[in-house]
Amino acid sequence: MTGETDLHTLVATMRPRLNPGRYVFTTVRADVPPGVRPVVTVAEEEGLTLVLPQHEADAAGLAYDYVAGWITLRVHSALEAVGLTAAFAQALAAVGLSCNVVAGFHHDHLFVPYERADEAVEVLENLARRSA
Repeated sequence: MTGETDLHTLVATMRPRLNPGRYVFTTVRADVPPGVRPVVTVAEEEGLTLVLPQHEADAAGLAYDYVAGWITLRVHSALEAVGLTAAFAQALAAVGLSCNVVAGFHHDHLFVPYERADEAVEVLENLARRSA
């Protein structure tokens, strides 16, 4: 199934959804620890980055600094689409919100400061309405 590439359509129909829970970024040297089910993994030279529910990191004794809310943009964006990340990053930056983005095959996933996650969804919804 081919994803959407038209920037106007992508922004207007992104339908951000805040997933329940608190998520953290951590790193391990080797394998994912038992009992940990990351929602994202990234292999880097320095180790394996994990994004996982905060309660799982706490239970496994994993260190972290950043606690995030996880927003899924429910539009099926094509991996070769141009401009979507720039559009929502600019809108979030305009209100001083950091955003860590992960592209899945079907959707983009945004990790924003947990305490401002509802505000981030509102910013994204306003951006979509202005683009419709």
